[in-house]
Amino acid sequence: MALLITDECINCDVCEPECPNGAISMGAEFYQIDPNKCTECVGHYDEPQCQLLCPVSCIPFDPDWRETPEQLQAKYERLTAAKPA
Repeated sequence: MALLITDECINCDVCEPECPNGAISMGAEFYQIDPNKCTECVGHYDEPQCQLLCPVSCIPFDPDWRETPEQLQAKYERLTAAKPA
């Protein structure tokens, strides 16, 4: 499943630069995660970096966007293949 930033976000800007897929961006009021780009850091790290670094722990798994480890790996492979060299 993808991750989700809740409205408890304090806009500290710690998560955005650490996302290896560029899935995090500033929303209307607080940061948001594009579930089409979020791989939970599969393919890059053992754990989601945004969750590890968030000082207020406002980044849970999104229950509305469930994905298996295999689906996350396939998304990672699609995203990295699409990146310019």
